[in-house]
Amino acid sequence: MKLLRHSQPDPNQLTLQLDFFTPTPLETKQENPPPAFVEPEPSIPAPELTHQSPLPPMSPPIGRPADGMRRIQLGEHHIDYALLRSKRRSIGFLISDEGLRVTAPKWVTLGEIENAIREKQRWIFSKLNERRERSARRLQPQMQWRDGATLPYLGQDVTLRIRAHQAAGIAYDEETLELTVGLPADAGEQQLKDRVQGWLQARAKETFAARLPVYAEKLGVTYQSFALSSATTQWGSCTADGRIRLNWRLMHFALPLIDYVIAHELSHLREMNHSPRFWATVQSIFPEFETAKRALRESAPETLPIF
Repeated sequence: MKLLRHSQPDPNQLTLQLDFFTPTPLETKQENPPPAFVEPEPSIPAPELTHQSPLPPMSPPIGRPADGMRRIQLGEHHIDYALLRSKRRSIGFLISDEGLRVTAPKWVTLGEIENAIREKQRWIFSKLNERRERSARRLQPQMQWRDGATLPYLGQDVTLRIRAHQAAGIAYDEETLELTVGLPADAGEQQLKDRVQGWLQARAKETFAARLPVYAEKLGVTYQSFALSSATTQWGSCTADGRIRLNWRLMHFALPLIDYVIAHELSHLREMNHSPRFWATVQSIFPEFETAKRALRESAPETLPIF
């Protein structure tokens, strides 16, 4: 999520965006922004200067850590991590494509840092496993644009049926979960993609137009307009004057995930921030928001069809 601020906010410019993988904000501003798709953990207080925490004995490491990395044993596992020193007042953790990164005050000892890692090891292992699973999904073969291929639509796999020599048109059968596309005999792959994308965008307009009023009424808010977005990094955005944009690619996901994004954006019309009051507002109209939020974060854009 990104909040754009000005000394005197222009309602047309104050915008909050829902990123594809929304990281929890770090406690302090980073001199170098983290790489895309990071998983930070809320930082923990640094130990007092007078405290020296003892380290338990460690078994010999397996191999050698990469240059610039340190290694710590956590139970039967070894974890390599990058250590950065900064002026921040607490110890922070970040999971990125490069692994675990720890940022700590300059005066905190290595023993205290590694004790903090042990304290957060359950979170660290969980996020590292999520990262590996996401990377594995990215390596899966991309959709092949041909007859019989499957297309994700509203959380289900729809079978693509191509009918050459038929009148141009497209039809979806909800019972058989088949999307039949009529194309000229000499049509190329891009024409097929354009036809399917156009169909998805039309369904997105219908779906969003039906769901937005439902959650607006629950919140007691009024939005000024909504439009489709083709952004590559955000699922949705909302301006202070009620202009909402929703990514048409949400149509690949099940309706609860679409509803979460809609509830999220509309909640900004009550709380133009990401404070506890904002999340309480989201929860008041979409109680299962944590599950939907996690599912969206774990859905790598690389696994979606390329148009």
